[in-house]
Amino acid sequence: MPETTTIQDVLKELDRIIEESIENNSRTGLFAYIYRRTTFEIASEISLGNFEDNERLEKFDVVFARLYLDAYEAYKNNQEVSAAWAYAFDQVDKPLTIVQHILLGMNAHINLDLAVAAATVMEGKDIHAIENDFHKVNDILFQITNELQDRLSRVSPLMFMLDLIGKNKDEKIINFSMRKARLQSWNAAKRLWSLDEESSERAINKIDRVVLLLSRLIKSPTSPTIWLFLKLIHAFETKEISVVIAKIQAD
Repeated sequence: MPETTTIQDVLKELDRIIEESIENNSRTGLFAYIYRRTTFEIASEISLGNFEDNERLEKFDVVFARLYLDAYEAYKNNQEVSAAWAYAFDQVDKPLTIVQHILLGMNAHINLDLAVAAATVMEGKDIHAIENDFHKVNDILFQITNELQDRLSRVSPLMFMLDLIGKNKDEKIINFSMRKARLQSWNAAKRLWSLDEESSERAINKIDRVVLLLSRLIKSPTSPTIWLFLKLIHAFETKEISVVIAKIQAD
């Protein structure tokens, strides 16, 4: 794998994963596309100098992305990965909705990897120095949420049905809040940052186990009503990955 040192390198690696997913008709391309779109937006903001420390934010973003890219390659080569990523990758051939496949990736990457990346980048420094830029990313991602929903509706025409059950007790599972997840990850990052290496490793394993439980709920919500809604949504979705990617990428 080529060395990944800049955010442009990250975008190229994500493009490669998307291309591989099209060739193999693999649903791994679903999360990879969403991640590429959000990474591109952050790269644009960095190029405009819109962060307090743009160089540090880019380094942070690369370290963060590397955790996903490394997990993808390791899993492909039958090597050990975190429980959350192993579970997400294990589901790529399962008949889940498009949004479920995306949420499994987001869950592993945001609720686990993001905290690890922040603590790693700020090791030996004051982690609070990156806090404003960390939260600024939330605002940037929020700005493109509607766009991403519109793109996904092209291949999942009944996705709007999720809004109808948004007040259900399982809302936190289906209506995944990136902002809340990132806030939780920030708090986890501060804990990891304050620990020694051995304690940090134990804490990461504990977070991984919790994230795995959430992943299982994303795949199999406990509410029969939500389960039926998801089955119906899936029935009307585009299944061919090359078509899905082409439709959601189109301007």
